[in-house]
Amino acid sequence: MGIQDIIEGKKQWRAHMARVKALPPDYRIVYKEIQRYLFKVGPLDLLDGHLLPGIVDFFEEGAAAGEGVLALIGEDVAAFSDGLIKDSRTFADVYQESLGREPGTAAEQRP
Repeated sequence: MGIQDIIEGKKQWRAHMARVKALPPDYRIVYKEIQRYLFKVGPLDLLDGHLLPGIVDFFEEGAAAGEGVLALIGEDVAAFSDGLIKDSRTFADVYQESLGREPGTAAEQRP
């Protein structure tokens, strides 16, 4: 990754965040919660993909239509976020695989 790639990435991120700041306050709050959740859960292609800009597009359309943000996504922000990444490989999956387990299975507990 060259310096030009880093500069371009920063420009894109700043433009993205400017769009987020232009959203109504309730949309901004929910977006930041979704973003925080996704950064913790970690789909591998989060920053390279179109997920976050797609959420902003969806929110901009909802705000323009006069819809409340919870009317669009439902009451459970985490469930909405999980639905967005249900077919994506996550850092949690990679970690589980590194431990030699199938993703989504818990380790046996010893008494």
